[in-house]
Amino acid sequence: MAGRRRRTAAGRTIGGLSFSQRELRDLLVAWLALGLAFTFFLEREFRRIVFGQFGGLSGAEIASTFAVSLLTVGVGFLLHELAHKVVAVRFGQIAAFKADYRMLGFAVLGGLVGFLFAAPGAVVHRGRLTAKQHGLIAVAGPVTNLALAAVFLVPFVAALLSGTGGFLWEVAQMGLQINLLLAGFNMLPFGPLDGRTVREWSTPVFLVVAIPSILLGVGALFVL
Repeated sequence: MAGRRRRTAAGRTIGGLSFSQRELRDLLVAWLALGLAFTFFLEREFRRIVFGQFGGLSGAEIASTFAVSLLTVGVGFLLHELAHKVVAVRFGQIAAFKADYRMLGFAVLGGLVGFLFAAPGAVVHRGRLTAKQHGLIAVAGPVTNLALAAVFLVPFVAALLSGTGGFLWEVAQMGLQINLLLAGFNMLPFGPLDGRTVREWSTPVFLVVAIPSILLGVGALFVL
């Protein structure tokens, strides 16, 4: 049954996926750290308060920005990684998310000084795979971000047409922007990014996913 959750000695099984206690901890820490890093990055007054300088930012404003970051940036990053895990497990892999605590620390410190590069960790899997299976595991992450962008697009357009703002507008706008950026960035065919793995498997699939992802990502960066 979809969504069934049960405890195991090693952790939990959720929707047919097994998560160790360490993996659940890594997911939680990565989610919270990314939310904090982007809160620092987005709220300059918050950075001033942290450094002991006077600031007029209220606790409600800080909490709101933190909540927006968790619901958009944190969810976008972690569902991207979990998509890799889902597909890897479907191919018989042993797969788990492992947080990179050093990079998470750099992300939080970077947010404090106004520069942000987030690499929360990765899904590590082992077992024999074909090039196609490697490619499908890789492309699952960016495709998930595109799907999330479509979800956030609905309230974004609704708020835009009605002229309303507030918390839901911030969530919709940030969710749309960050997921388009994540999809576009990860489909670049360089280094350890997903795009390189997809291109090595299939150039046509790479072009079909990468071209719109990169163009939408550039648009999100300069338009939204």
